[in-house]
Amino acid sequence: MCGVVGIVSRSEVAPMIYDSLLLLQHRGQDAAGIATSDSESFHLRKQLGLVRDVFREQHMQSLRGSMGIGHVRYPTAGSQDRELAQPMYVNSPYGLSISHNGNLTNAEELKRDLQKKDLRHLNTESDSEVLLNVFAHELQSQGSIRPGHKEIFAAVKATQKRVRGAYSVVLMINGIGVVGFRDPNGIRPLILGSKENDLLGPDYVLASESTVLDVLGFDVVDDVKPGEAIFLDEAGNMKREECSPRSTHTPCIFEYVYLARPDAKIDEISVHKSRMRMGDFLAQKIKKTFSNLDIDVVIPIPDSSTTSALQLAISLGKEYRQGFVKNRYVGRTFIMPYQEKREKSVRQKLNPIDFEFQGKNVLLVDDSIVRGTTSRQIIQMARQAGAEKVYFASASPAIRYQNVYGIDMAATTELVAHNRSEEEIRDFIGADELIYQDLEDLIEAVKYGNPNIEEFECSVFNGEYVTSDIDQIYLKKLEENRSDSKKVKS
Repeated sequence: MCGVVGIVSRSEVAPMIYDSLLLLQHRGQDAAGIATSDSESFHLRKQLGLVRDVFREQHMQSLRGSMGIGHVRYPTAGSQDRELAQPMYVNSPYGLSISHNGNLTNAEELKRDLQKKDLRHLNTESDSEVLLNVFAHELQSQGSIRPGHKEIFAAVKATQKRVRGAYSVVLMINGIGVVGFRDPNGIRPLILGSKENDLLGPDYVLASESTVLDVLGFDVVDDVKPGEAIFLDEAGNMKREECSPRSTHTPCIFEYVYLARPDAKIDEISVHKSRMRMGDFLAQKIKKTFSNLDIDVVIPIPDSSTTSALQLAISLGKEYRQGFVKNRYVGRTFIMPYQEKREKSVRQKLNPIDFEFQGKNVLLVDDSIVRGTTSRQIIQMARQAGAEKVYFASASPAIRYQNVYGIDMAATTELVAHNRSEEEIRDFIGADELIYQDLEDLIEAVKYGNPNIEEFECSVFNGEYVTSDIDQIYLKKLEENRSDSKKVKS
């Protein structure tokens, strides 16, 4: 889960990319970067930290050029290291820079091929650097002094034949243009927008979420299709081509549960409306299966669950109250790098309003339950604030499996639902009752927004991986790399 953006304009792009990264900050808090091109040279600034801390006035002044790409990083692999921040750069051929969201599932195999067959050097353990070098090799193989869209699309086709997994990519070719492409399953999102720039022709943007387009004043052209590539040349011309035979379109359902902003549309589906429907389905389950619960008030765990919680309260005919004050200056605990920092951040991030809890039977609503420790702390807060009973509802099903497509969910053994029944999870987090969304209802809540999408990537809930290369050996190695003990050591 990272945020990417690429812009080709008739004017300086750095300020627009900066604004875009602020809008995508929720997708990654570890590092941020911008690369621009002025037809002769690349200009790059990247560093660990939030967008507002990485860029100062002197940095923005140095980022010259009318095309550029940006990135906010959430570390799915590797440590907190500036060298892993993006955009990443290679000088051959032409000068290339990449921003990547996702995860390559055959990265280790590709590393060996790059070093032994393609004779390319890799400086980090990042799969994004692997993807950059695969594309660089395939573009160089086209043998063109100045590649056009035909050579670039040929390089994308060759790249997509070699790489597997999830990827939404924006790549900048110095003095040539920006190319964006998406994996054949369309797991991670990417959207194209345009706007007229006076009489000079259109500006174009590629971004992870449609909110970037809305705020910057771009019109939505289309979601980048699974397996499709879009090339925006320096002169403002746009070409698009399907570069890989499209597999079944299976966008990640967790984008709608948690990852994306509520005001975004992904693959034509409103995130906000999806979360409203999640609340409706959850209310139906409570009426049917938990009708004995004497709920006085529904309180969300801000912010991702507020939409679902409000709709749930309306459907149940229960009072809805904001019972927690959120510190907006503490990052999203889900993407904190290890458990000690996550647990410390929960209490810094949320503080209960005692009045809303005292003497009441409270239904807390969250978007999901991952490790369970955050939920347990929040339930303890509610009890300390005076709640008589604390019920807990999750807008998504139990998370029992690892994600291999760009979300550092947790090692399987660290997931609270791993080898636990719902009753055991309830006891672990200390709730009086626990209600999970059913997977069928979650899928229906999202699918309703775009009936043309028949399937979703739901592996964290059902353990079914949409690419055919995931086996127990891969999962075991991923388990070792994702454990909190490994992260603390790093």
